[in-house]
Amino acid sequence: MSFRLQPTAPARPNRCQLFGPGSRPAIFEKMASSAADVINLDLEDSVAPTDKDSARANVIEAINTVDWGNKYMSVRINGLDTPFWYRDVVALLEQCGERLDQIMIPKVGCAADVYAVDALVTAIEAATGRKTPISFEVIIESAAGIAHVEEIAASSPRLQAMSLGAADFAASMGMQTTGIGGTQENYYMIQDGQKHWSDPWHWAHAAIVAACRTHGVLPVDGPFGDFSDDEGFRAQARRSATLGMVGKWAIHPKQIAIANEVFTPSEAQVTEAREILAAMEQAKANGEGATVYKGRLVDIASIKQAEVIVRQSEMING
Repeated sequence: MSFRLQPTAPARPNRCQLFGPGSRPAIFEKMASSAADVINLDLEDSVAPTDKDSARANVIEAINTVDWGNKYMSVRINGLDTPFWYRDVVALLEQCGERLDQIMIPKVGCAADVYAVDALVTAIEAATGRKTPISFEVIIESAAGIAHVEEIAASSPRLQAMSLGAADFAASMGMQTTGIGGTQENYYMIQDGQKHWSDPWHWAHAAIVAACRTHGVLPVDGPFGDFSDDEGFRAQARRSATLGMVGKWAIHPKQIAIANEVFTPSEAQVTEAREILAAMEQAKANGEGATVYKGRLVDIASIKQAEVIVRQSEMING
C-alpha cells in the first residue's frame, strides 16, 4: 500500500445520469419525476448551433423553477473549442443560484482544459457570493483525453466524476465503428470455430476507473446508443460495475430502471458482505488475520471489498 492514502470518492448516489436536450423544455418535468440520481441538461451535442441561446435560457429557467427534488443537477456546457462555452458558464453561474450542482465539461483533453473552466467559475462564484462551490464532471472523448486521464483526474478539487464518451472517443481513435458503446460486430475472437465478442471499451473503462480511484473521483460509464436493446445495455452496465464504475448514462427513460438495478447492490450481495465483515470481526477477536467463509478464504482485503458494497447500499438507501 502506498504511503499516500487513496482518497474516497464523493458519497452520493450516481447510478443513473439522465440526459435531456436543453432545446426540449417539454421533457424537463418528466425528467424531474424520474428515478435517475443525476439530471444532465445538455447544451452541447444534442442542441443545434442555431438553438444554443434559447436552449441555455430554457435550462436556466428550468433549474430555477422546476421541482427537481433531491436530484443532483448537472449541465453539460459546450466544448472549449466553440464560441459558446464561456457564455454557458457565465449565464449558468450568474443566473441559476444554488440549485445548480455541477457543470459537465465535454471533450477534455488535458488538465489545462479543466483549469480554464475552473478559473472562470471561481471568479464568478466570488463575484456572486455563491455559498456552495460548483462541482465538475469531465468526459473523456479523445485519444488525448485517455492519454492524459490521470492528470485530468487530479486537475481540480471541484472534479467529482468522469465519464467515457464512446462516440467521439471512437472517432478520435480512428475506430472502425459507428456504434455508441456495447460490443462491436468485428471485435471478436474465434474459439472452436465459434465467434466470441469481447468489449472494445474495456481498456478505456479500466484506465478511467484507475485514474478516478487514485484521485477520489466517481468513474461513470457513458452512453449506450441502441436504446431498443435492453439486454445489451444491461450487459455493458454489468461489465462496468464489475470494473468499479458507479453508474451509467441514460439517453432514454427506459434505460433508467436497468441502470439503477445494476448499480444497486442486491440484498444477497449486501447480506453476504455483512456476513463477511462479521466473520472477520470474529477472526480478529480470535487473534486471526483470516478465516473461512462458505468454503473460501477471506482476509483484510475481503473486508475492504465487503465495505464497498455495504457503503453503497447504505448511501443509496438514505
